[in-house]
Amino acid sequence: MRYGSSPGQAGCEVPGARRLSVLAAVALAGCGALLVAGCSPGGGPDTGRGGSPPGTAAGPGSPGPSESGAASPPASGPPAKGAVTVTGEAAKGLESPWGVAPLPGGDLLVASRDQGTISRVAAGSGAVTAIGEVPGVDPGGEGGLLGLALSPDFASDRLVYVYFTTASDNRIARLRYDEQRPPGQQLGAPDTVFRGIPKGLIHNGGRIAFGPDKMLYAGTGETGVTGLAQDKKSLGGKILRMTPDGDPVHGNPEADSVVYSYGHRNVQGLAWDKDKRLWAAEFGQNTWDELNLIEPGANYGWPEAEGKAGKPGLRDPVAVWRTDEASPSGIAWAEGSVWMAGLKGERLWRIPLAGAEPVAEPEAFLGDKYGRLRTVVSLGGDRLLLVTSETDGRGSPEAGDDRILTLTVR
Repeated sequence: MRYGSSPGQAGCEVPGARRLSVLAAVALAGCGALLVAGCSPGGGPDTGRGGSPPGTAAGPGSPGPSESGAASPPASGPPAKGAVTVTGEAAKGLESPWGVAPLPGGDLLVASRDQGTISRVAAGSGAVTAIGEVPGVDPGGEGGLLGLALSPDFASDRLVYVYFTTASDNRIARLRYDEQRPPGQQLGAPDTVFRGIPKGLIHNGGRIAFGPDKMLYAGTGETGVTGLAQDKKSLGGKILRMTPDGDPVHGNPEADSVVYSYGHRNVQGLAWDKDKRLWAAEFGQNTWDELNLIEPGANYGWPEAEGKAGKPGLRDPVAVWRTDEASPSGIAWAEGSVWMAGLKGERLWRIPLAGAEPVAEPEAFLGDKYGRLRTVVSLGGDRLLLVTSETDGRGSPEAGDDRILTLTVR
């Protein structure tokens, strides 16, 4: 059981409490799927306090109105209230899991931040087998082996992309995955496609994903040096867009630059909706965590603004949370909503959207049940994977941690 949360710097990842042990949840799941529909112990909705600060309007640089509670949901939007069912565990007993990539056929690849290794999780049995180590990973603080993504042509090229911290920087490399080799030796030598992203003990970003355009996107952090976020010549505090070979993409905001957007504090969540809009989650400092709709070349404000500032030239977030309610990491799109994992907040947030507009206030699920939540992965339709983060040095691990939970959502 968890018995309270430890104080820490606002907006940082710190341990929290579990009010329902994992073992109890698993036992309940053994009698049927555990239905978690955002209810408090008394049966009321666990909506949390996420959303817009009262009376806050979008700024002149914002992509339209950004209040989190629309007066009446558009007909095309999802329902205001959703639900989450925990249907089982894909894996347990993982050490500092961070990036996850589903393989064709249903198995998963999982990166261990602190061990610098990648493992394969067998669908059905949950058996975990190490496939190899990424050379040069230098774990420490919030750095290590972070994001994980499969090449868009994985079926033919078998390339696995990783974002990781070295002794000198954060970088992106790709490794060939050869399943015919012995376990633990199935990763080829890393081919570095991009290097020179600033590193620090904190705010290393780390999420990577291939977009609908088959280009590689990466969320970076400003490493605690706030000025990097507004410096377009720096790679810190940015969202980057590059070819699979690490080159700037034709059509990026500036020629010969991989910088796609700037003014970010620490981006760890990237996802596209059904209309190919890019969404990103990032950590605030003392007041507001953010969900942003990303537009090329836009300035998202940090450190000149945190949350919805309404300042000319700065893009306001679509939704915000108090830092102790979220500290967001991974996000995914499913069933008309963005689903966002909270580390310090220890809950899964649902943000229902019609186009770029929220149709209701964000809704919280799984509060304090599984501890810190790191990564959310869409499996298509109403299925998600949710990765816990209790063994990263800031949680309170119990037997079986860390876990990858399987969810159905609406």
